[in-house]
Amino acid sequence: MLAAERRDHLLGLLAHKGKIVAKDVAADLGISEDSVRRDLRDLAAEGLCQRVYGGALPASPAVADYGARQKVAPDGKRKVAAVAAGLVRPGSALILDGGTTALAVARALPKDLACTVITHSPTIAAALLDHPQVELFVLGGRVFKHSAVACGAAAVEAAQNISADLCLLGVTGVHPEAGLTTADAEEAAMKRALSARAADTYILASSEKIGTASRFRVLPWEKVRGLITDVDPNDTVIGQLKALGVEVLAAN
Repeated sequence: MLAAERRDHLLGLLAHKGKIVAKDVAADLGISEDSVRRDLRDLAAEGLCQRVYGGALPASPAVADYGARQKVAPDGKRKVAAVAAGLVRPGSALILDGGTTALAVARALPKDLACTVITHSPTIAAALLDHPQVELFVLGGRVFKHSAVACGAAAVEAAQNISADLCLLGVTGVHPEAGLTTADAEEAAMKRALSARAADTYILASSEKIGTASRFRVLPWEKVRGLITDVDPNDTVIGQLKALGVEVLAAN
């Protein structure tokens, strides 16, 4: 089989099965695992897959820069945001992550809602300035411009001194096996620090993130209360997540 044919075969596996197991592909095609791994390295370099131990998973498209991500799945993000905003109770304390879906949540919160919002995102804070009854706390640190959030040691330390009823967390990848992932190690650490300070954590994930993975794990499934997504409830990946015991809130 030619290299181009192997490439098409691997991309087809990602599209239809949602993962590649290198040893299985090698056995099916009668080639060495080294050849498969080289092909996967090439695909990963083009951003077409996320290499993991033993193979690869679909790469998340949500690793583009902040401006570009605002144009990705805006309707899906608004649907997810509407369900997420409904979880915020009057008088409660909310930790709201950064990113474009979290920004949609901030905009979806009722203007007359009285609550406390804790965030490490300047864009989230700015979006809530016209909510007169929201008490707003901003955690500081080095700003990671890709997601417009504070990260690093100072931000993680600040997060350790807060507590909340609910954390709404964004990720770039949602996969039954890889768990919840993002593309930056410090951002992943900050997300873990925020989630650890809330009684319940829900993941915000519009459809383009479902079934994909990024380089750094944020949390395993047992550490979150549930997932909010606009993906069809009958989707295969959603079924796999439910089989793991994940509560899925449909935003359709």
